[in-house]
Amino acid sequence: MASKSTASQIEPQYIEKHNPVKSLLISQPKPEDKSPYYDMELKWNLKIDWRPFIQVAPVTEKEFRKNRISLADFPCIIFNSKGAVDNFFRLAEETRARISQDTRYFCLSEAIANYLQKFILYRKRKVFVGKRMAEDLAHYFNKYKNEKFLLPCSNLGSTEIVSYLEKMNINHTEVVMYNTVSADLSDLSDVYYDVLAFFSPQGIQSLFENFPDFAQNNTRIAVFGNTTCKAAEEKGLFVNIKAPTPEAPSMNKALENYIIKANGPK
Repeated sequence: MASKSTASQIEPQYIEKHNPVKSLLISQPKPEDKSPYYDMELKWNLKIDWRPFIQVAPVTEKEFRKNRISLADFPCIIFNSKGAVDNFFRLAEETRARISQDTRYFCLSEAIANYLQKFILYRKRKVFVGKRMAEDLAHYFNKYKNEKFLLPCSNLGSTEIVSYLEKMNINHTEVVMYNTVSADLSDLSDVYYDVLAFFSPQGIQSLFENFPDFAQNNTRIAVFGNTTCKAAEEKGLFVNIKAPTPEAPSMNKALENYIIKANGPK
């Protein structure tokens, strides 16, 4: 990925210059419905592109059966991504598991809960929604802590969620239902963006797998979550924009707060 600078490497001590932001690359699929990013794009006259840095490879039914568990045995399911939703119901169908209508679903965000409506009849009494973190659902975890919870995840696991469930003494089973791998980004080799936004450590890994000699230079790096921030810093990147924070609970809010500083208020 190109960088608009004559320097060939990141400076030993990065200096935040707040240069104007005109272009952003969001390392996720483009939203199908309304998105605050679209409003931000119009308001600030930005060029925002969307490109997933990682892709999902489903676990086969044969591979899944090696776990020797039945999806129907779990009255509580925790979803931390749309990919987890897709693959849970795919494997339920392939293994002919009869999922009870009384199954309770714990979704880490509203976007995941809305996506869940593609697969179930949505009822508030059985769908619990957080803002982004497992801690947001603490009340509901406590309410049903004597139940068995299933956490569908990728081959990379869900370390932060598992740590929280263990801390809360929640009876849970973590099951790999899909594999997360780096996407091919070779067509971006000569493209420059003022800001790159990442949402997982795997996005950072994909960046360097595709561009081993990537130099940050004037590119601003935005990250969501502590593990993503840590992954970026371990690769020698300077993190300019962080979320969630009290001032910026979402990535789009963190980006807009930064743009106000860099571009001036609208």
